[in-house]
Amino acid sequence: MLLYYITDRTQFAGDEASRRRALLDEIAKAARCNVDFIQLREKDLSGRELEALTRDAVGAVRENSSRTRLLINSRTDVAVACGADGVHLRSQDVLPGEVRAVWRKGAPVISVSCHAQADVARAAAEGADFAVFAPVFEKQGFSAAGLEALRAACEHPIKVLALGGVTLDNARACVEAGAAGVAGIRLFQGNHVAKVVAALSG
Repeated sequence: MLLYYITDRTQFAGDEASRRRALLDEIAKAARCNVDFIQLREKDLSGRELEALTRDAVGAVRENSSRTRLLINSRTDVAVACGADGVHLRSQDVLPGEVRAVWRKGAPVISVSCHAQADVARAAAEGADFAVFAPVFEKQGFSAAGLEALRAACEHPIKVLALGGVTLDNARACVEAGAAGVAGIRLFQGNHVAKVVAALSG
């Protein structure tokens, strides 16, 4: 089961400096546990702030794992400049092929947000490495797609990860529906990451 941790430093207590330290500590813990992917998703930061945080996040991952891959939400330019492993693209972002064309070193890992079957089909056709299908169970402001929609999404020729209300209790149901893994913010930040990895990898 692939595990995909999506960050949100605003969920940590304290001032900005404290939240930043807590986030980098959580990233380091996730990397030590060999979480497959970490998406740095701090959309409120300026380009300069995001670049500084990305450099520190890259360091935290490299120091703790040779397996974990760090992806940057939407900002291909920051990912390339800071030596991240790839990007997570939203529907309005550049195409996967355009990302690969500007990547400087190696092959980037590219995930794509998908909310409907057509999105998953498009991600497969455009050469993304995997689709993140959401919301399977819940997301504020969105209706849950459900396991049947996830099952249909997994019929496309691309790996699909389940996102949205995924917990330790329902993660296995996502895999049984065909998902290659699960993604989440609270799943990782709201639990002891080592226990999450142990529970879902066993």
